[in-house]
Amino acid sequence: MLETLKQYKVKLMNRNIVIMFILSGLPVIGCSYTPGNTNKQASKSQSSAKELKSVEIKDYQGEKLGSINDFRENSIKGPQHVDMNTYKLKITGLVEKPIEYTYNEVLKHQHYSKVITIHCVEGWSVTLLWEGILAKDLLNEAGVKPGANTAIFHAYDGYTTSLPLDFIMDNDIIIAYKMNDITLPPERGFPFELVAEDKLGYKWIKWLTEIELSDNPDYKGYWESRGYNNDADAK
Repeated sequence: MLETLKQYKVKLMNRNIVIMFILSGLPVIGCSYTPGNTNKQASKSQSSAKELKSVEIKDYQGEKLGSINDFRENSIKGPQHVDMNTYKLKITGLVEKPIEYTYNEVLKHQHYSKVITIHCVEGWSVTLLWEGILAKDLLNEAGVKPGANTAIFHAYDGYTTSLPLDFIMDNDIIIAYKMNDITLPPERGFPFELVAEDKLGYKWIKWLTEIELSDNPDYKGYWESRGYNNDADAK
């Protein structure tokens, strides 16, 4: 009888312990509570988060801007899709040290931004906030050889154009990777577009892949060789 009473008390005690665990919200037999489980779930959720689309700004320091959608598609082969992982921007020709930059290596240079209007020979214009690095910074790194007087720009689709080297070195000419605070989409020239300020639109080469320094001031690019003025002054 005494043994039976002791067994009953033990069972009663065990039952009370179970009830206490249940009331406290903790798992009981067969489960283990690990404080880190919640964090693991959060990390898993964060790693699967989707990046939100960038928002285009429409005014800058009180100045109304155009839109990246205000351009007409007039490239020679349609929008180009460049793989950022294999992309290289080359500095070649009359330079002391030819250089090949990856996309990220270009972006490591000092960034600049400026509101600039592009004027197309077709009669339309768009004012945008452009952000990028200076073309002359890359040329200075490569080292300009004596006799170089012309910068020839090459694009991914085979398009070319040129500008006097003095124009590049004496002005803050931007190689842009953003417009209106949005990374250039493929149709607008990703990864880089030359912002040839004060020049007509056919000098604003998109999908830039190479800057070649030359001693030929009469070089004519794609449209220039088809009758377009080589100076292309927008004014």
